[in-house]
Amino acid sequence: METVEKREQLYEGKAKIIYQTENPDYVIIHYKDDATAFNGAKKESIPGKGELNAKISSVFFELLHSKGIPTHFVRQLNDHELLVRKLEIIPVEVVIRNIAAGSLVRRLGLKEGTKLPFVIREFYYKDDALGDPLVNEYHLQAMGVATFEQLSELSRQALEINRVLREFLRQHQLDLVDFKLEFGIFNGQILLGDEISPDTCRFWDTETHEKLDKDRFREDLGGLTEAYSEVYRRIIG
Repeated sequence: METVEKREQLYEGKAKIIYQTENPDYVIIHYKDDATAFNGAKKESIPGKGELNAKISSVFFELLHSKGIPTHFVRQLNDHELLVRKLEIIPVEVVIRNIAAGSLVRRLGLKEGTKLPFVIREFYYKDDALGDPLVNEYHLQAMGVATFEQLSELSRQALEINRVLREFLRQHQLDLVDFKLEFGIFNGQILLGDEISPDTCRFWDTETHEKLDKDRFREDLGGLTEAYSEVYRRIIG
């Protein structure tokens, strides 16, 4: 397998660093050990977290590829890094909810753990200064962020990804409570980007409902690395 040359840093976020490669179409994602919550108000470095997120994301991207769902993923380079296609990011987070948790509970007064009668899809506009507000298709089109056709495709892909992941995770005694996805454009095609990990998904044990995701950090439950390790152990088992 050919080697990849890491070049200049393009971007550093709360949990990842993006590097250019010698090929302008490809970048390297480095997953950091940093954990953040509440728009960065809570921060901590947790050894092992970045490696687990990289490995878990790789498993899920490979699963989606096997089901014919396109993503930016090319391959895992090492414990902390993935080689991916360089996307023109669409500044929209697509959130899929199967069970009531997080902000849905706070906004609507639902009891945490309530199984929703159908899948809920939400759009959030990615803008740190605005706090990533909840928006709809009309807001996004009016701002010129995305067209109705693009948003329809984001919804279609997100719902299909949800179907594939839920089915897979049930086989490993995990409930996919909710998760967020980010997409971008590569050679005119909309592809899934970013990551699929316990940082961006809520995973609960099917029987005990134990939280095995970043809520352990948000809610000071402890054992974050152990929880992420358990998710990885199950999905490769």
